[in-house]
Amino acid sequence: QVQLVESGGGLVQPGGSLRLSCAASGSIVSIASMGWHRQAPGEQRELVAYVSSGGSTNYADSVKGRFTISRDNAKNTVYLQMNSLKPEDTAVYFCNGVVVSSWPRRVAEYWGQGTQVTVSS
Repeated sequence: QVQLVESGGGLVQPGGSLRLSCAASGSIVSIASMGWHRQAPGEQRELVAYVSSGGSTNYADSVKGRFTISRDNAKNTVYLQMNSLKPEDTAVYFCNGVVVSSWPRRVAEYWGQGTQVTVSS
């Protein structure tokens, strides 16, 4: 079994910063892409950023220049550094990863349970 667990969410004032972490554990052989999505109340889940196994990154236009995604392959962990936060960044943030696991032997996409980020004064 594979699990993804997020941490680092919370309440922050506009203009502030937060760093989210997502650690994958279990019978992992390798992890391809890893990413962050978010879902605000009444809205659809949207892609925020993702990073490939080789380190290539892609960002939603709304977060370019403010958010940075990175990963530590040795720790099976992906991070999201969020700077210059705005009230419209308020959402539940989910991480996901495409994981090659050894038991069961398969390639599958896994999701974390989500962490709340609230930007408010």
